[in-house]
Amino acid sequence: MQEVDALSEKEGLDMSSMYEETLKGFRAGEIVKGRIIELKPGSAVIDIGYKSEGIISLSEFRDSASLKVGDEVEVLLESKEDEEGRIVLSKEKARYLQSWKDIVEKYKEGDTIQGKIVRKVRGGLIVDIGVEAFLPGSQVSLKPTKNLDHYINQELNFKILKINKARKNVILSYREYLYRQKDEQKTKLLQDLQAGQLKKGVVKNITDFGAFVDLGGVDGLLHIADMKWGRLNHPSEMLAVGDTIEVKILNFDPRTGKISVGLKQKEPSPWENIEEKYPVGSRLKARVVNLVPYGAFVELEEGLEGLVHISEFSWTKRIETPSQLLAIGDMVEVVVLNIDKKEKRISLGIKQIEANPWLEVEKKYSVGAAIEGKIKNITDYGAFIELDEGVDGLIHVSDISWTKRIGHPSEVLKKGQKIEAKVLSVDAQKQKISLGLKQLEPDPWPGIAQKYPVGVDVEGSVVKVTNFGIFMKLDDDLEGLIPASEIDVDAAESEAGRPLADTLEQHFKPGDALKARVIRVNENERKIALSLKQAEEGV
Repeated sequence: MQEVDALSEKEGLDMSSMYEETLKGFRAGEIVKGRIIELKPGSAVIDIGYKSEGIISLSEFRDSASLKVGDEVEVLLESKEDEEGRIVLSKEKARYLQSWKDIVEKYKEGDTIQGKIVRKVRGGLIVDIGVEAFLPGSQVSLKPTKNLDHYINQELNFKILKINKARKNVILSYREYLYRQKDEQKTKLLQDLQAGQLKKGVVKNITDFGAFVDLGGVDGLLHIADMKWGRLNHPSEMLAVGDTIEVKILNFDPRTGKISVGLKQKEPSPWENIEEKYPVGSRLKARVVNLVPYGAFVELEEGLEGLVHISEFSWTKRIETPSQLLAIGDMVEVVVLNIDKKEKRISLGIKQIEANPWLEVEKKYSVGAAIEGKIKNITDYGAFIELDEGVDGLIHVSDISWTKRIGHPSEVLKKGQKIEAKVLSVDAQKQKISLGLKQLEPDPWPGIAQKYPVGVDVEGSVVKVTNFGIFMKLDDDLEGLIPASEIDVDAAESEAGRPLADTLEQHFKPGDALKARVIRVNENERKIALSLKQAEEGV
């Protein structure tokens, strides 16, 4: 009996030694391999080769439904014994430590990692990347956003901002990842970009001068002038933010990254073959699209406008402003006068639709013919005589009288007065007719030169006193000039610095009788010069 007890005692010591040896191979906090030896409701019994088994809740297994007895699993040995003498194991903590180990070994700050946003916390979101990482609210999007709920359960890529090994936490940024993606897309797009390419983009912003189009990470400027060949007042008439459009790359500067795009360039320019479509002299119907002080712009087709200059409105009517004849939206018939393809200019005319009445004027009003007409208007330089509707002739002030000195035409002519005149010249191209009143009478100056030879003394009266002399009346319409140098004025009566006219006016008044001597007669200039000095001296 004693031998049996001794044997049992010995076996007990051997078993205890084995357990002690086994115990030496395990340390709390290590990840060990185990095997499922039993599945109970809500838990699994795990044998890791230790003197006791551990029990783990099925909630720690992500695929608990597929577990079966005999499956090998990795678990964390939290403690070698609990209050009941069992080892304490954790599948969830084993997975966390292994994931943390993988993250530390595989990733560094600045790397991209994939994860799933699982919940919202104060100040941001929690992302499952194998371990729970923190995504600050300021790092969620490119633009500030207050609503973070719609990000939950999304699987996204993130940039690792910070890895704290001591605290075993990771801070992520989705915003920085988006920036990186945008820069990569921009770089790739710029590398492949060439003028002439067609690219699809989204209208990002609209301004008064055009629109910015997102071409996929980089913006292109679509100027209002490049939207359509026709007239466009504002980009919003054609585009809206969010529109998807196809544009043509016009210009690209790799150094600055600036891109110019166009819409109208996808279609042929209306200026192509312009001379064949609208040859000079052809008649067209066009719509008035704009009025300016110097004329009217008319649209021949979309994107093709020509100018009707105000001088090309009428052969005969004097048009002061285009609105006298036209209004925006009017359909008018025009004639093509000139095409400058290089400068993209078309000159048009309205009056050319009808025959030029001035061609008939040359035949009707021959030079030398006497005509009758009514004075239509009087100016400083002459009077306009209406000959036919829209056809006026000008009597210049110098052609009113052979002998009378006329300061202004209104001195002898009145508006509305019917008079007779002689045609002096007709210029149909410049649309001018020159008329004369004095030419109705023979030129008296050859007779005047004989009547008033140089050296003869004449009598007359003062007409006007000026600072350069005195005009003296000789006959009804004939005046002569006595220059100041030919008037003897006592120097004592002349005050220093006083105008000579003031001095002369003290001695001479209009109507005063004078006797003077003819010192010069100029038939070409129709002038007579007189002298008081020589008449008084009697030389």
